[in-house]
Amino acid sequence: MIAEDPPRPAAAAAPPPRRRILRDEVILVLALSLGASALSSLISFVGSVTRPGGLAHQAAVLNRSAAPGRPWLDLAWQLFGIATALVPILLVAHFMTRDGESIRDLGVDTRHKWLDLGRGAAVAAAIGGTGLGLYLAARGAGANLTVVPTTLPDVWWRIPVLVLSAFQNAAVEEIIVLGYLLHRLRQFGWSFPKAALASSVLRGSYHLYQGIGGFFGNLAMGLIFCWLYKRWGRVMPLLLAHALIDTVAFVGYVLLAGKVSWLPTP
Repeated sequence: MIAEDPPRPAAAAAPPPRRRILRDEVILVLALSLGASALSSLISFVGSVTRPGGLAHQAAVLNRSAAPGRPWLDLAWQLFGIATALVPILLVAHFMTRDGESIRDLGVDTRHKWLDLGRGAAVAAAIGGTGLGLYLAARGAGANLTVVPTTLPDVWWRIPVLVLSAFQNAAVEEIIVLGYLLHRLRQFGWSFPKAALASSVLRGSYHLYQGIGGFFGNLAMGLIFCWLYKRWGRVMPLLLAHALIDTVAFVGYVLLAGKVSWLPTP
């Protein structure tokens, strides 16, 4: 008598292909951060272009009070907003660590802090001045809203909060859209030009709330940043450049608004 073979255990389901896992990961990260901002910005842009009066007669406020007339509560909300906006960076760091990588692989560290700072300052000086000129030209042509960097009240914490906001913006954008997204798209097999264009279009898209000028100006900045990232292999100098550009814009507006004729105000 021939013994029957014992029943075989049911085969475990095969894990999803790595490419699909990474695709879903990228979608989730963007949906919780700058991808959602791009969609919000598009809706805002549609609202602006369909409103009577033209773009130049409308304003886009970047940093506004969350509790007018209540400075301590306002400060709490400002710090809360800055802290929670950084959470997607922690998500990116978690996903990369899970895969045996690190955001240090993107050049997010302090190993070359003085070189990074020097490069960042040079990039900020070149792009900041050019960007201001393009913004003024776009607004003059009616293709951009009046960008108001801040309407925060004149209290002791206004400047520190604006500086923190500048660094938060820079960290989120450059770590996620420059370093992480390029890294993942290259893992998908995308060529560098294709990945750089996708990253730069996304960067322009979440600035659409500023108008056509905001889109194309940031798209151009994105392409330059992608090229420099490929050349240097580090996010940090570009993160610092972005932070310096935003800091000068935010603090400069506080110091100059209403005092010089060339700076548009609502």
